[in-house]
Amino acid sequence: MGLQDNGEGDGLSNISLVDRNKYHRMDGKLIQNDGDRPSAHLRCARKTNTKRFVITCAIFASLNTILVGYDIGVMSGAILFIQEDLQITEVQVEVLVGCLSIMSLFGSLGGGKASDAIGRKWTMGFAAVVFQTGACIMAVAPSFFVLMIGRILAGIGIGFGVLIAPVYIAEISPTSARGSLTSYPEIFLEVMLAVGIFPSVFIGFALFIIPESPRWLVMQNRIEDARAVMIKTNESETEVEERLAEIQKAAVTANLEIEEKAVWREMLNPNPSLRRMLISGMGIQLFQQITGIDATVCYGPTIFREAGIKNKTSLLAATVAIGFSKTIFILITISLIDRVGRKPLLYISTIGMTTCLFGLVISLCFSGHGTFGISIAILLVCSNVAFFSVGIGPICWVLTSEIFPLKYRAQAAALGAVANKVSSGFISMSFLSVARAITVAGTFFIFSVISALSVAFVHICVPETKGKSLEQIEVMFQKGHEFYIRELELADTEHLVQKE
Repeated sequence: MGLQDNGEGDGLSNISLVDRNKYHRMDGKLIQNDGDRPSAHLRCARKTNTKRFVITCAIFASLNTILVGYDIGVMSGAILFIQEDLQITEVQVEVLVGCLSIMSLFGSLGGGKASDAIGRKWTMGFAAVVFQTGACIMAVAPSFFVLMIGRILAGIGIGFGVLIAPVYIAEISPTSARGSLTSYPEIFLEVMLAVGIFPSVFIGFALFIIPESPRWLVMQNRIEDARAVMIKTNESETEVEERLAEIQKAAVTANLEIEEKAVWREMLNPNPSLRRMLISGMGIQLFQQITGIDATVCYGPTIFREAGIKNKTSLLAATVAIGFSKTIFILITISLIDRVGRKPLLYISTIGMTTCLFGLVISLCFSGHGTFGISIAILLVCSNVAFFSVGIGPICWVLTSEIFPLKYRAQAAALGAVANKVSSGFISMSFLSVARAITVAGTFFIFSVISALSVAFVHICVPETKGKSLEQIEVMFQKGHEFYIRELELADTEHLVQKE
């Protein structure tokens, strides 16, 4: 599969694919089509329509993450009452909360292969059906056992959905807006609906509206279909042809290499450039969870009870404040990520989280259970999730969807999601037991130390990808260690100059 030739010996063979559309034949000579250039008014109209179309696709693709937000949000508050109504133990509570993340890793592992086989958007549709089945079972569950069956199905559906939504959005988005659009799933994660079935229904309708990923279409040798999608999602025809040429070149290489070696085998024994990609992608996913964000959200009532809140209504109100903080600051990230860049926001996020987590430890140990101590604890918890949402929360998904080559993208994103969900499940299923053994303050001290390590990881291992196409990012990693480090230093210098 290569670039399609539009003829031989016609005078066009030495002209690039991008430039061919600028000329037409007249008496054996190539004449530039100046008259065919769109007017400023038409270009403006196309820009507006393109932006609306891409945003619509991103919103529909992000609906799957409403399912995650619905489940986490409902469970964090409902667990106070489920434990009493079903008479379950503390260990069963941990299993109930944590099993969603553990089961979602199976969905993530299957999602990568499924999305390559049947396409990105139909994988999202399958995820919605599986989650819907689990949600219906949970809605009528009369016992812990039946509730667990629903949670397991819901977890598998979520695993499919949260893996493929960022990949799909990254692949259809123009370079200039890829970061903010790929952050949409994180904001939708914080939206809770009254009934978990509604997002699944909306996703069903969305499948008939949103297009397939152009990169997947190229992999299937459907070049014209890919061009048609890219014309809708890019403002310039020149950019369409340039990006299509890059994608075709990457796809040719990917198809040739796939014949030689299985993708999973290569990822288990990676070359130097792929190893750097895996360290960056899986590392950022791991740090997103082992800094304790799911413990903070899912067990918010436990933290606030430790701080001195006893009334259930007040506990629920404080838990709602956590969700509000996450949502507001994700909106801020969406507006900044393509202007400021990924790395500066990650620095702000990880340093801020480290400070808040250490402050929470001091508050829980020394502030007492009075009004002042409670207020400080609520402020620090909400600030922690705010810093999380301003950087590592959404950006970890942005990075894992854009740093891997087309050949590995779906499977590598699946591997990153597995790292994320395994660590999330481990934290969720052990938090209460660990807190009982070393106190809530001791547990958050461990999170603060891990968060401090994440600052070093961002500095050493995470590149700046702002303003680069997916294919350019691939080349950046392939150039070797020295080029990679130089890119990091140049990106940091660029942002310092912009600030001055």
